[in-house]
Amino acid sequence: MAPQELQSDAQWDSLYIDGEWRAATGGETIPVENPATREHFADVPAATVDDVDEAYEAADRAQDDWAALDRAERLEYVEAMLGLVQEKYADIVSLLVEESGSSQNKAAAEVGITLADFETAIDVEPPEPEERESAFHSDKTHNIIQEPVGVVSVISPWNYPLHLTARAVAPAIALGNTVVVKPAPDTPVTGGLLLAKIADEAGLPDGVLNVVTGNDEEIGDHVSGHPTPRVLSFTGSTAVGKHVAGRAGENLATPTLELGGNGPFVVTEDVDVEQAARMGAVGSFTHQGQVCISINRHLVHEDVYDEYVEHLVEFAESLSVGNPADPGNDLGPLINESQREQMGNFVEETIEQGATLETGGDGEDLFFQPTVLSGATNEMTAACNEHFGPVAPVVEISSDEEAVEVANDTEYGLAAAVTCNDEDRAYGIASQIDAGMVHVNDHPIQDEPNAPFGGMKDSGMGRFNGEWVVEKLVEPKWISVQHEERDYDLL
Repeated sequence: MAPQELQSDAQWDSLYIDGEWRAATGGETIPVENPATREHFADVPAATVDDVDEAYEAADRAQDDWAALDRAERLEYVEAMLGLVQEKYADIVSLLVEESGSSQNKAAAEVGITLADFETAIDVEPPEPEERESAFHSDKTHNIIQEPVGVVSVISPWNYPLHLTARAVAPAIALGNTVVVKPAPDTPVTGGLLLAKIADEAGLPDGVLNVVTGNDEEIGDHVSGHPTPRVLSFTGSTAVGKHVAGRAGENLATPTLELGGNGPFVVTEDVDVEQAARMGAVGSFTHQGQVCISINRHLVHEDVYDEYVEHLVEFAESLSVGNPADPGNDLGPLINESQREQMGNFVEETIEQGATLETGGDGEDLFFQPTVLSGATNEMTAACNEHFGPVAPVVEISSDEEAVEVANDTEYGLAAAVTCNDEDRAYGIASQIDAGMVHVNDHPIQDEPNAPFGGMKDSGMGRFNGEWVVEKLVEPKWISVQHEERDYDLL
């Protein structure tokens, strides 16, 4: 295939279905803007339900041949896609900055972990075929083999659009499944069309990867409730995730969900307070706080509380906010008006409930200053909700037992962190926190390909990465062989 243009002024106005670039059947497009400048970024197709049907039909047609292909041959395509992501690294970073409001550092980190997504997909393998003796017949054997599940749906979010699409797409196709991607309307390029161009240039066979862009109101339910896919991968809010899982369940498709979080960060009295506050600042303010695994609540021991707040304010005020195209800026904009309005409301309500605004709390247009709220309690608006913005409510606690109690007083259970000078004590606290991922003496914005990523409670179902995602993308098949004739009686 011809090299694909990935700059922001490239053509992004076509769907990718069955190896072809085509206009949406309704002929409509959706404008996408740069959230930092509010300037036009791209026009993407407004797919219809007919387009969605065609994408699933293409994936279904391609499934048998793709699954039958030798694994080594499939991996050649995945390796080609990996090579193209490496080759186009700088262009992809620029696209993430422009479309998603990512800082230069965040965009570079996201491309880096996307490369790891492809590398991991190449390394992971389904379980080896296994032969077992029959429990009842000496002349019979059981063969347990693993087969691809079939068509996989991927509905990806806008905060880490490339990585959170690739972490499902790469292992799915490597293991012999075909895929239909529906990216978030705010980031349809970096969440879907970009990977389609990579796949096209890599020569991926027709129908193996299909991308449909469009408004959630028009095609969202049709994608999640379509009868074709066997697995649906969704990353997003808990409320939407429950709805999506219900739609998938109607067709007995397996949902794999990474949903909302309300991450606690426990700080004990024996720590280096300045270092702990630096960790806390990274955990709350990275990518403007628009990270599902960010620190949502700082649970700080009363003996170091005031000092921690002082240092956290210093770090917050040292961060520069502005257009992320300028590498001198640490934080970019929030993604859209809805997020901006919600942040303002959360902060205002939390102050009305008795918290003190130490710094931040406002900003111009879609920009929002890093915000620290002292005197917060676990029941206040900015603490009990997933706020998905650069807001740090600091809650005072008096003991390890209280820290665990407050940390677990939420319906969420995605990520958490504990910092404590005594590692054994820290591990003991971490083991009592109800979260799928807990990090000791580090912030919680962690995602590594050789560790299971996912949450407990209302934070999701299933795990991504390595062998844990393999479990969702292949399924066991039992083939028994009776080697000798035997007499048969009715059971």
